[in-house]
Amino acid sequence: MNLSKYLSLVLAITSTLFINTAFAQNAVKPVISGDYADPSIIKAKDTYYAIGTSSEWAPHFPVYTSKDLMNWEQTGYVFDKAPEWTSGSFWAPEYDYNNGTYFIYYTARRKSDGISCIGVATSKSPDEGFVDHGVIIEHGKEAIDGFVFVDNGVRYITYKAYGLDKRPIEILGVKLSNDGLKVEGETFSMMKDDAGKGLEGQSFMKVGDYYYMFYSAGACCGIQCDYNVGVARSKSFRGPYEKYAQNPILSENEAWKCSGHGTFVKTEQGKYYYLYHAYNKQTTVFAGRQGMLAELTWPEKNGWPKFKEVSGPNTSKDLSFNFTDKTLSKSWQWDFRNSTPKISQGNGKLNLSGAVAASNLTGIALTVRPVSAIFEATTTVINSNTAIKGISYYGDASAAVGVGVTGNQVQFWKIQNKQKTVLASQTINGTGNVQLKFKVASNLEVTTFYKQGQDDWKALNSETKVDVNFLPQWDRSPRIGLNFNGKPEEVASFSDFNLKYTP
Repeated sequence: MNLSKYLSLVLAITSTLFINTAFAQNAVKPVISGDYADPSIIKAKDTYYAIGTSSEWAPHFPVYTSKDLMNWEQTGYVFDKAPEWTSGSFWAPEYDYNNGTYFIYYTARRKSDGISCIGVATSKSPDEGFVDHGVIIEHGKEAIDGFVFVDNGVRYITYKAYGLDKRPIEILGVKLSNDGLKVEGETFSMMKDDAGKGLEGQSFMKVGDYYYMFYSAGACCGIQCDYNVGVARSKSFRGPYEKYAQNPILSENEAWKCSGHGTFVKTEQGKYYYLYHAYNKQTTVFAGRQGMLAELTWPEKNGWPKFKEVSGPNTSKDLSFNFTDKTLSKSWQWDFRNSTPKISQGNGKLNLSGAVAASNLTGIALTVRPVSAIFEATTTVINSNTAIKGISYYGDASAAVGVGVTGNQVQFWKIQNKQKTVLASQTINGTGNVQLKFKVASNLEVTTFYKQGQDDWKALNSETKVDVNFLPQWDRSPRIGLNFNGKPEEVASFSDFNLKYTP
């Protein structure tokens, strides 16, 4: 599908969803809100750790922790800087633990040829200090979604591959070395995508006489996704696997769609829970694939399993930053491919500057993951220069919209189809603080405002209607945050940033 058709679909479908879909009050809620695709989970002592896809955002692979599987807090990232061999597409990280060491097998695109490979990193801690060891698996046009399983004391890594000898997409397995940093012996095929519906995101479990493979099928991402979870089983780990006749066992419901790609964790009570992702039908691609939880149950001995969805807590997701601390919040991310930000904060001020790629018309966007498409973001710009300083809603370097101050002007701007357009502007007093507001309504239209001193808010683009349907990328949601676009020697200074979600 070409880009224009995709954007047309986003416009038609998401607008209808926002107007006509009432989110059920009793619907299950995420445990990790916002874009957190392909989650992997592990338990260390009394704490659960989860990591997820970061796509093109840095830092890479956000890490969350929880004591109860319900309440999660972000504690860091696997990589502050992209490993040298990578160029982007940081997908599907997978935890493993062996002999005092934590392993993360992750997918990234190789810089030399653009092919997705599986790399490995290790640490003595589950949430910090990871050291990269480079590529461990390359295969055909793509090797992604690594998952480690131990069978009779032997460690294997399984993965999705395609593009070799005209074979279909398939799940492959291969033995891991004792140190977990390379593979040994012959690769073996475990399941082929003979139905042509996709096959990935696999995880394994041995129960009774059978090995069970839980896998995802369908299109994972975007407005036309049809992802779901199926299960197959075999009396041998290597297969062949028999698919369950009543698949899928986790799929669309009244409030969520495109459920898939998760892994299991066992609680102290002996229960197994599956952390996976799904799109909220109201916010779809604007909040991304959110972290969901389901309990695994076994109605019959040596029978087929079922999932029971578990609802997360009702907690406020509004954000407020006043930059009093010198430590940057873990919530912030940026597009590392198109900008190299310089960030400092403390004493009630955040300074943002840095270099951007020549093709990046947006500048530096320091962003957070929104949990809804309907919100109000505000900031206060406290310095004056010719750089644009303000708020941007950022999909990619060529898909963004924002409001900012430059000199004695406040501007409402849009980047689309590799062109920047100033859609509205107003002359202001060029000295003193300027407050900015960026508001997205339920029809996905943007309204921007500004104020100085004791003045009331003034609408900047009340006559110019712009919606945000062009922002979402196929594998990730757009982000809202602070924006700097200027010369490397210039800087944008902010005293606050606030994000408030509206019903």
